[in-house]
Amino acid sequence: MFSPEAICLGVIRVPEYPSNMAWGGADYRSLYITASTSVYRIRVRVPGLPAL
Repeated sequence: MFSPEAICLGVIRVPEYPSNMAWGGADYRSLYITASTSVYRIRVRVPGLPAL
């Protein structure tokens, strides 16, 4: 994850190579990560932005 200033804020590791990600949930605090055989959901403290 990167800040708007391109500073690395942290790394989220999943057991497979990720293929895509999207914010979701009513509060946009769920980060969904797709991989070859699974979909992972991670709850975060700061909400993401909805897709336009």
